[in-house]
Parts: sequence; structure tokens; C-alpha cells
Amino acid sequence: MKKRLLLSLLGLLLVVGILAGIKGLQIFKMVKSGKSFTPPPETVTTAQPHPESWEATLPAVGSLEAVQGVTVAAELPGKVTRLAFTPGTWIKAGSLLLQQDTSSEKAQLQAAEAEAALAKANFERLRLLIETNAVSKAAYDDGEAKFKQAMAQADTIRAAIAKKTILAPFSGRLGIRLVNLGQSLKEGEPIVSLQAMDPMFINFMLPQQELARVKPGLPVRITSDALPGRTVAGKITAINPQADSATRNVRVQATAANKDERLRPGMFATVAVVLPGKTQVLAIPATAVLPAPYGDSVFVVEERQEEKSGKTGLVVRQQFVRLGESRGDFVAVLSGLEDGATVVSTGVFKLRNGQQVVIDNALNPKFSLNPTPDNS
Repeated sequence: MKKRLLLSLLGLLLVVGILAGIKGLQIFKMVKSGKSFTPPPETVTTAQPHPESWEATLPAVGSLEAVQGVTVAAELPGKVTRLAFTPGTWIKAGSLLLQQDTSSEKAQLQAAEAEAALAKANFERLRLLIETNAVSKAAYDDGEAKFKQAMAQADTIRAAIAKKTILAPFSGRLGIRLVNLGQSLKEGEPIVSLQAMDPMFINFMLPQQELARVKPGLPVRITSDALPGRTVAGKITAINPQADSATRNVRVQATAANKDERLRPGMFATVAVVLPGKTQVLAIPATAVLPAPYGDSVFVVEERQEEKSGKTGLVVRQQFVRLGESRGDFVAVLSGLEDGATVVSTGVFKLRNGQQVVIDNALNPKFSLNPTPDNS
């Protein structure tokens, strides 16, 4: 019985040993094959850096402001007896906007004019009498003062009537009406907004170190989401003589035409100040750049001979670069790359330094300085 058990145990150990040997041989072959395995080349698209002349611009974000804009308000308290404007329409300077009740002032004016007429008649008589020394100089001066006081009182009432006849101070576009017929207005209560929107001001800030490059008359390009696909041309008309002490920025004002009144006061817009002359840059597609916290880099495609086979193939070399401004689909390279090199233009995130590649530019996208995406 013991002999049979011993033989069974030996047989089992023999089987386990054979299986372990076979498995170990398989693992050894896999490791050896893995060391000699060469991954297939990665298919990439490429582009060549090329020198270009770019306009030198200063970007900024600004706010639009009407050349003339005001909220028309009541100067004196009074009841609204007439509304003479239509909200949202264009109106000329001097046109009637609103009439307040002036019945009391008109009655007072009649009395004041009567007093002024009497004071004038008395003064005229005194002037004739003083020529013959029939009255004293004091009586003459008193009559003259009363005449002037009566005239001033009448002018005061006329001014009150004029203030209750509210006219447009300048030509422009009216806003939404803020009062109703029959409403009793208080002093300073708003009536309607009036904005002269052609041309328009755009105010923006520039850093103090850029002030030496900016002067009145320089052209600017204005873009806004209110004008998709359009660029409005303008020019710098004023530069604030004082810088902001908190930000060290200088306020600049440009003026642009706005005949269709698509730009409205209070909107924000993007501004590009066009500087004189052009800048020579080495441009590459922005998709060729692999951003990283420690520095931006590109993959340069080079020919390299394999040590084992002696064959020549294409490999990529990671090259760190210093970038400048972006323009459309391109970005300027300030240093780290030479003209004539070939860089991978898309899919750089899947590459590693020294990896073999194959170039296939059939699917290479078209890069442009002024791209127009289909969904814009």
C-alpha cells in the first residue's frame, strides 16, 4: 500500500515538473521575443515651418460707448400732458419729446408781463421827468430797479415753461419710454434714453510699456459677437494722459463708423491695434505643439539608420521650443526650431521621443491664418 502511494506521488511530481518546464520555456520565448520586438511605425501628418510677415498688433478688450448719450430727465416737477415721441425711433435735435403741464406758469406769466409793462411805463415817465429835474435821482433809480425786477420775474417764468417743454438735445436713437401720459414727474425723473450711435467710441486699456508704440491715428480692428464674421475698422482718437495707478494701464479711445447701428453702447468688443511695419516670424500649425507645464515642444521628423538591420527609417525627436503669438491656425516659434525642418502637425500626444513614424499627408488638415469653421 505504501509502495503504491509513493509511486503515485512520484508520478504526480513528474507531471507537475514537466508542465512547469513547458510553461517556463514558453515564458522564456515570450520574453526573448518581446526584447527583439519592434513596434510598427506610427502614421503621422507633417508640416514644414515657414517664415511669414505678420502684422504687429496689440490685442485688447474694450467697451463700446456712444459719442453722445444721455438719459433725458425732467428738470422740474410737473404732470405729463403730451408724449411726442415714439420709442426706438431716430429723432432730430430740437424735436419735442414731452410736454409738462404749464397752465399755472402761463397764468403767472400774464401777471408778470402786466407788471413788467407797468414798470416800463413808469420808468419811461421817470426818464422824461429827470431830464427836466422834476424828480430826484433816487426816484429814477428806484423806477429803473422795479422795471428790471419785473422783467426778470417774467423771464424766470418763461424759463420754467421752457424747461417743462422737453426737447431732444441732439440727434440720435431713442430708447424705451419710461413715463406715461398723465404721470406726475419729479425733478430728475428719467424719461427716455437718447444715444447718438454713429460713430461709436470704443474704450480699452493697454499696458504702460506699450504706450510708446501707440499714438492717435493708428488703425484698429474691432470684432464683436454682435457682428459675426465682420471686422469694423476704426482709428485711435484719444489717449488718456494719466495711467491707472492700480493696474498701470492707460485708457485708449478709438472711433469707428456704425452706420447700421449694429454696435450698441455697453457692448464689449475685441480690439486689435495695428502697429506700423510687419514682424518676421517662423510659423507652424498650433496643433503641432505639445503643451506641458515644463515647456512646449514639437516632434521633428528625421532620418535615422537602425543599428541592427542597417536600414534607414524615419523617427521623431522631441524638440522644446519657445512660442510667440498665435494667429488663426498658426503659432509663431521664437526659438528652438529652424526653417526647413519637418514637424509632426497632428496627433503629437501619442508620440514618444525616438519613435518610428511613416508620413501620410492625405488626411492633413488645411491650416489658415483666417479660418472659417463650418459651425461658425
